[in-house]
Amino acid sequence: MNSLPRKFYLENTVSVAKNLLGKKIVRRIGNKVISGIITETEAYRHKDDPASHAFTNMTERNKVMFGSVGIAYVYFTYGMHYCFNVVARHPKTKAGAVLIRTIEPEKGIEIMMKNRKSSDLKNLTNGPAKLSQALEITKEQYGIDLTKNSKLFITNGIKPDRILATSRIGIKKSTEKLWNFKINIKN
Repeated sequence: MNSLPRKFYLENTVSVAKNLLGKKIVRRIGNKVISGIITETEAYRHKDDPASHAFTNMTERNKVMFGSVGIAYVYFTYGMHYCFNVVARHPKTKAGAVLIRTIEPEKGIEIMMKNRKSSDLKNLTNGPAKLSQALEITKEQYGIDLTKNSKLFITNGIKPDRILATSRIGIKKSTEKLWNFKINIKN
């Protein structure tokens, strides 16, 4: 289980968002391993994307979006939830990240259920906040290098059959951009 190399993330953010579909997130907590297949992502770019955290300027919150690709960008939202992103952008672009919205749980499902205080498998990781809670992703993972096989990384998974592109969820700006990408996994 090798993590994806840094060059994987050194492409157009929208392309990386599509290419992450079917990849596997691996989270190590002590001697336990939790994993799942990425089934939904959203791309957020820089100056051409008013919905992006990086649209205006670099801040303490978004500074990793301007740094090296393949790094975890975790932010706190609505005063109660964490969201997990991976920094990804073309070398000529100053900032960008891909929000990991959903995964199909694969390994460590019991741990995810305990973390979420829920036994509802269908709704266990079907949203960015639920996913972060299930995988115990918090500000502690902000800035982790995902290209290293450490406590949090992304590796190869499955090849998607079909990718659906829609408008991004929960935003008011740039709603015309079809930068939300989804796949269905046949069980």
